[in-house]
Amino acid sequence: MSFIDRSARALLLTELASGLWLTLRYAFRKKVTINYPYEKGPLSPRFRGEHALRRYPGGEERCIACKLCEAICPAQAITIEAEPRADGSRRTTRYDIDMVKCIYCGYCQEACPVDAIVQGPNYEFATETREELLYNKNKLLDNGDRWETEIAANLAADAPYR
Repeated sequence: MSFIDRSARALLLTELASGLWLTLRYAFRKKVTINYPYEKGPLSPRFRGEHALRRYPGGEERCIACKLCEAICPAQAITIEAEPRADGSRRTTRYDIDMVKCIYCGYCQEACPVDAIVQGPNYEFATETREELLYNKNKLLDNGDRWETEIAANLAADAPYR
């Protein structure tokens, strides 16, 4: 580039004009940012968020205490205790997940034969203490009740991949 070309560009401010043109071109396009706390972006049906225990439509909990999720958990974050019922079936008496240990791998969800333990769409579960991240059976069932419609829709959307 010669001295005359550089002088002409500096005098005519072509770089400034091209920068302003670029700004104007993007100023009238659709915005890509979202106002996070009030707007949420789309989540994949396979998103792995907060854990939840599901119930059957009749209200009975789905977990049959097979302990496959406890066995497959690489972080050993799941603890299950069970006892037989009067009708011969097994149900859990204790189902705990230490969310501090959990690595959100999704193996527990994949191992469950009755889709009892799932990872729901909730990613906003920050706490102030570690004790609040020790989920017991009641907390997990409450999560399942709260997110059941989204969880069922995500499982239906994910069905071709199972």
